[in-house]
Amino acid sequence: MESIAAFREVLSQAALFHGIAPESYEALLNCLEARAAAYKKGETILEAGAPARAVGILLSGAAQLVRDDIAGDRHILSALEPSDVFGESYAAAETEALPFAVVAMHDVKALFVPYARITKGCANACTFHTRLIQNLMGILAQKNIQLNQKLEHLSKRTTREKLLSYLMEQAQRQGGRYFRVPFNRQELADYLMVDRSALSNELSKLRAEGILEYYKSEFKLLM
Repeated sequence: MESIAAFREVLSQAALFHGIAPESYEALLNCLEARAAAYKKGETILEAGAPARAVGILLSGAAQLVRDDIAGDRHILSALEPSDVFGESYAAAETEALPFAVVAMHDVKALFVPYARITKGCANACTFHTRLIQNLMGILAQKNIQLNQKLEHLSKRTTREKLLSYLMEQAQRQGGRYFRVPFNRQELADYLMVDRSALSNELSKLRAEGILEYYKSEFKLLM
């Protein structure tokens, strides 16, 4: 795969490397013993049940965190786009069996940084280790907020309430009435844990009521 220099811009947007100069990335990643890997669409990036030992960063493509229940139904926990960090909470907890899988939705390139290399420093006393730990703590806090937001969506009683809760949160996060969601209809239904037909019906009703406009994954709130 390409040199890490080809992904310098993506890495500069990754929360893990916030405040670290891009020209330091090569030395930093060598010190951290980071490795990069490529995956085809549909391939599993991280297997459910595998031990968590590294923090992942998506370099290109798109992926999803998914969990299959005992009935065979798939639930989407979150969507990943370039520069997104994943697996950090479970690596920090030294989880022996991941409760989810990470699946490539398009061809993907990902970077993996061993968690122990972030937290234990090195013999060279590299100055960026302290910054990495601070950034990691910030990521963990932000993920906890996002989890609480999703629980708030799922706590709503009806499909309509869940859908509106999610869409309003996305509009607020993206800073305007126009916004894009990282899911198609089935994926959005899986994320909100509702029936796809019921979701489509509610979208149609919201459009008819003048509350919402949409085209595929692009939305505009009119309320």
